[in-house]
Amino acid sequence: MTATTTAPRVDVDFDGGVATLTLNDVPRKNALTEVLGDAFKVAVAAVAARHDVRAVVLTGAGEAFSAGGDLAMLERLRQSSFADARAHMLGFYRRYLSLLDLEVPTIAAVRGPAIGAGLCVACACDMMVVADDATLAFNFVGLGLHPGMGATHFVPRLVGPQRAADVLFTGRRFSGADAVGFGLALDSAPAADTLARALALAHQIAAQSPEAVKSLKRTLEVDHVALRAALEREASAQAGSYASADLKEGLAALRERRPPRFAG
Repeated sequence: MTATTTAPRVDVDFDGGVATLTLNDVPRKNALTEVLGDAFKVAVAAVAARHDVRAVVLTGAGEAFSAGGDLAMLERLRQSSFADARAHMLGFYRRYLSLLDLEVPTIAAVRGPAIGAGLCVACACDMMVVADDATLAFNFVGLGLHPGMGATHFVPRLVGPQRAADVLFTGRRFSGADAVGFGLALDSAPAADTLARALALAHQIAAQSPEAVKSLKRTLEVDHVALRAALEREASAQAGSYASADLKEGLAALRERRPPRFAG
């Protein structure tokens, strides 16, 4: 993996028609901060400008894909008005979901933790290759927070409504092997082989007709109207969560390393 500094960044590498985007904020386990999101949007635009790119792999530096949303941001938004929090969340989603603007297939290579919004970004990719022992969770409700980053759109689309209800309502943790069984991920591999497996798939795609693949990408792509509506609903629901006693308790429990005691 590429060496890291304390400044969050997204590394971009090109090899034979395949671009690799690496979330690189190892000290924070690649948590989705606003700064990293700005870097991500710039990196995606750089890839989109390259006509020789035929497939993209998204991964995380260090031992994590992404530990999820930035808790400091959640604390700040607790002090915001409903309107400001809602607008902020829509802008936050747009940074990372700019991935959907790419015209070529995208593959998430996930090892270690992929939690909350971090896992949602992986779900926004066309395919996901995950480490057998990866730690995955849509843990929003355990914090007292409504899910965001397209969770309510991507997860039912991938795994069906009942399994989506299971993992979203409980916020429970599950493994990469479980994710394959659910249909959330395409394939699993030992952690050390996960990125290589994703890259091999990307190079296989890159060897196909680029025009046919791009056309197929448009045919298979998510329903952007439905996604936009889901994001609007999520942003409103999350803005409501910021004012709640449940979120205050969820964040306190996380800091104090204890189970939350939600009063509702």
